Amino acid sequence: MVDLASAAAAIREGEVVVYPTETVYGLAADALSPGAVERVFAVKGRSREKPISLAVPDVAAAAEYTRPTAREQRFMRAFLPGPVTVLVEARETVPDVLTAGGDQVGVRVPDHPTALALLREVAPLTATSANVSGNPSARRADDVDGAVREASAAVIGGGELPGTESTVVDVAEDTIHRRGARADEIAAWLDRSGE
Repeated sequence: MVDLASAAAAIREGEVVVYPTETVYGLAADALSPGAVERVFAVKGRSREKPISLAVPDVAAAAEYTRPTAREQRFMRAFLPGPVTVLVEARETVPDVLTAGGDQVGVRVPDHPTALALLREVAPLTATSANVSGNPSARRADDVDGAVREASAAVIGGGELPGTESTVVDVAEDTIHRRGARADEIAAWLDRSGE
């Protein structure tokens, strides 16, 4: 097992680390460092036109990097931590490379003790699956693609993960962009709280 302090130190140096979440294994890098975010895109072979989400240790921390409305805050308190990505307005400190030049960023608070412990050491982190784009997401550390593993400073084990991706939701638009875990509950919440 990789020491979390060592993994956090590698992230502070601009490196990429594989970490477990409550969905799949993810790639962690400093979400505020354009160079580190570029490294994540390179490791994944991901199009720069596809934004990457950021992970924080709790809902309160999200406000440091985003401008959530009152309704978005209520939603986040209801569903985070959990397997949900919430699109909210990004603050100026969030680099354009992370948001693909858009004004929103996806926020994650992973409901996994190892992910939260890492986020308490260093945050915000990138929140994207630890796989080459287009390939299946890894549910076990041993399943992480060799190229991703080789490009990472560390792989933090967390056992076998559920494998269901997070639901991506734009609360302001009442839109679910990707149905994943808890999608039906989220749809019901959006219906109940419509303004």
